[in-house]
Amino acid sequence: MTDQGGHHINENFKRKKSPAFEDVQQLFQDIRKGDRVALGRGITLIESEKEEHFPLASQLLSLCLPHSGNAFRLGITGVPGAGKSTFIEAFGKHLTEQGNKIAVLAIDPTSALHRGSILGDKTRMEELSADLNAFIRPSPSGGALGGVARKTRESMILCEAAGYTMILVETVGVGQSEIQVHSMVDMFLLILIAGGGDELQGIKRGIMEMTDLLIINKDDGGNNPLAQKAKAEYAAALHLFPPAESGWTPRVETCSALEKRNIELILQRIEEFRNLSLTNGYFQKNRTEQNLYWFRQSLEEQLYHDFFHHPVIEKKMPEIRNAIINSTLSPFEAARILLETFKKS
Repeated sequence: MTDQGGHHINENFKRKKSPAFEDVQQLFQDIRKGDRVALGRGITLIESEKEEHFPLASQLLSLCLPHSGNAFRLGITGVPGAGKSTFIEAFGKHLTEQGNKIAVLAIDPTSALHRGSILGDKTRMEELSADLNAFIRPSPSGGALGGVARKTRESMILCEAAGYTMILVETVGVGQSEIQVHSMVDMFLLILIAGGGDELQGIKRGIMEMTDLLIINKDDGGNNPLAQKAKAEYAAALHLFPPAESGWTPRVETCSALEKRNIELILQRIEEFRNLSLTNGYFQKNRTEQNLYWFRQSLEEQLYHDFFHHPVIEKKMPEIRNAIINSTLSPFEAARILLETFKKS
């Protein structure tokens, strides 16, 4: 579909401004049927910050949870300019052509002004977004750590309930976002390019140890010698890290997402990792630990929300703030007073 200016409109991202969520049971049934519009509305519901939507979102998640957990969750990150979106489109099309249903949860930077998604409708994946076996959802980060959408875990549950067999979570590739994504996926991919320069080393160093498969993209246009050299160097560097708990030895491969070359080889490496982790028990152990981490994170989030939205705390907060500003109360003592007030109220 195109607009009046002839621009492509992605059906996956058509969102109603004020969706109604009266019938959660019907919404759940439509999601289970694979209705992409219903899936988008379901994710909008769980992302909502409106108090009246919280119990509805909880009900929807409870309905979807028994039908989730069957997809393989793949985290994908990389330095800016490495071609993450081009790779995801080529990889995603390869998967759908083999009969798979894939969902891409693309974590976009959040505008500091309107707190919306800067990258908009993800026009960088036009071919994949037109695929009926693909669902692409850009999510504003909402100010969460490192640009990771606060509700990405819940979104994965809905996508799995809708029948998607592979969930790809793309990060913006900066800050602490990789650590957050690593805590919610089964396998972690790092996409780099050869000859990136020393200025990228700081970004890469912190996530190398988490990487299960390192991909040197843009192995095309005469870049093959550089790509092969980078492959050898990164493979040597990965061997310096302690053995992974999964029992997997991290691999390094080159590819050209633009020319769709070596995409099948990368899928083969992913299948090798998946088979190993299922066989040695790491897959289920990792999922269990992630659920416990998710529980703690959700508990902290709900406690934070309840504390700062409590009417007694809201009433007392201006007085406490002024006392801190005027140096008549230490921040530590202020926090203690508010906590005691919260516990007694």
